[in-house]
Amino acid sequence: MRARLTVWHHGLVLDEPKLELHPTYPVRTERLLLRPLTAADTDALLAYRSLPDVCRYVPFEPMSREVIADRLAGMWSLTSLTDEGQALTLGAELAETGELVGDVVLFLHSRTHRSGELGYMINPQFEGKGYATEASRAMLRLAFEDLGLHRVIGRIDERNEPSAKVLRRLGLRQEARLVQNEWFKGEWSTELDFAMLADEWRAQG
Repeated sequence: MRARLTVWHHGLVLDEPKLELHPTYPVRTERLLLRPLTAADTDALLAYRSLPDVCRYVPFEPMSREVIADRLAGMWSLTSLTDEGQALTLGAELAETGELVGDVVLFLHSRTHRSGELGYMINPQFEGKGYATEASRAMLRLAFEDLGLHRVIGRIDERNEPSAKVLRRLGLRQEARLVQNEWFKGEWSTELDFAMLADEWRAQG
C-alpha cells in the first residue's frame, strides 16, 4: 500500500502519491530470497564483483574487500527508499541453499516524474539459470506496485548482450541506441536504453 500525501495548491486539496518503498524482507520469488546485504556477504560479493570480466561493462572497476566494506557501510546499507537520488540494493540468495547468486538495485531518480532505474549483477558461477531475470522482475514489482513509479529504465553497453537479453525478457522496450556517446574505460561506448511504463507492467498480468 502506497502512502498518500495531501498537498494544498491554489486553495485546492490534491491527493498525490508519496513515493516511498519499505519492503517486507525477504522478498520471495520462485527460487530466490531478496534481502539487504550484510557484512556476512563480503566474501560472496568479492567472488564476482572483483572479477574484471564481470565489471567490464558496468560503471565501476573490480572491487576490493575494502571497497565492498565501504559500500556495505554506506550506500548498500539502505533498506528502504524515501527520497529521490537513493538506491536500494538487495542480495539475491537461493532459497534452497542460502547461497548469494548476485544482487539487484532499484534507483529512485525523480519524485516529480516518478522515474527509476533497474540494475543487476550475477556471479558467473550462477549464470544461465534465469536468476537475473527472476530477481529483476521482483524489483520491477516493487517499483511499480509498491513504490508507484510511472517509468523504469535500464541502460547498458551495447556489447553486453546477456544483459540486453535480460531486459528484453522482462518486457522492457529498447528506446534508443546512443552511438559512441560516452568515453568509457578507455574507449568509446555505445549505449542501449530500455524502458517500461507502469501500464506496460500491468498489461503483463
